[in-house]
Amino acid sequence: MKKERLTCESARNICITEVLKKLKHFPTRESEKEAWFLSPLRSETQASFKVSKTKNRWYDHGTGIGGNVIDLVIQLMKCTVKDALNFLNNDLYSFSFHQHRSSDKKENEIMIKRIKDISHPALLKYLEQRKIPVTIAKRYCKEVWFQRKDKIYFAVGLQNEQGGWELRNEFFKASSSPKSYTYIQNIKIQLIVLEGMFDLLSLATIDKELVKSSDIIVLNSLAFVAQIEKYIPNYNNTILMLDNDNSGKNTVQQLLQKFPHAIDQSYAYKKHKDLNEKLKHEEGATT
Repeated sequence: MKKERLTCESARNICITEVLKKLKHFPTRESEKEAWFLSPLRSETQASFKVSKTKNRWYDHGTGIGGNVIDLVIQLMKCTVKDALNFLNNDLYSFSFHQHRSSDKKENEIMIKRIKDISHPALLKYLEQRKIPVTIAKRYCKEVWFQRKDKIYFAVGLQNEQGGWELRNEFFKASSSPKSYTYIQNIKIQLIVLEGMFDLLSLATIDKELVKSSDIIVLNSLAFVAQIEKYIPNYNNTILMLDNDNSGKNTVQQLLQKFPHAIDQSYAYKKHKDLNEKLKHEEGATT
């Protein structure tokens, strides 16, 4: 049966907190009437992003903008209303993240200015805090300088299959358009599926030989699970190493049901949220 097209009127009834949770944004505190999040639109340390559960509306106190769930998806994905409806209609798994072509510069658009080998002292310090050797970070990532609004920033960047970048520094977590997964092909018969940039860097630090002997997919968002499923049958073994939270565990169970040859290896860091938390804990214990 063909899926009915989602209308704007129907989409506005989709629960904002559930959309945020599926995109890995969880409330720092909540009550029956409202929930507060660290803003998904910018970097912050104190939650100032409010969702009214009674009105199903959001407001970001840091930027002074807000709206309904469609407005939120447009802000998060830098997309059109049509693409936002497709995103919501497909339960967050089949959305196209390609940047909408427009002559108008979007206020929060990230513009890449420069790409180079990682060398900035602030980024070297950040990698040290995350317990990632610089040699490993340089193997997979770059130092990316970018403009947002009228300011220039720099971050550790991991490029995806569509040419966009996942961007991380001590104070900033974002991505440039188009957003997609990262596929590292070493022409091996084993595939490892990871969730984020620092899962890759952590695994390469913890088990260099495992990474060298495998092809790697970094999802960069659980929203891309459906798009990477086409690769899994091509491998004799598929190792799943997603986060130890509800979203990660649910995704693993879905993949195990579809692909019996897949292996959930999250037990290797069962006492930790993810691979980087395990790495930081182990490195901290030895110093």
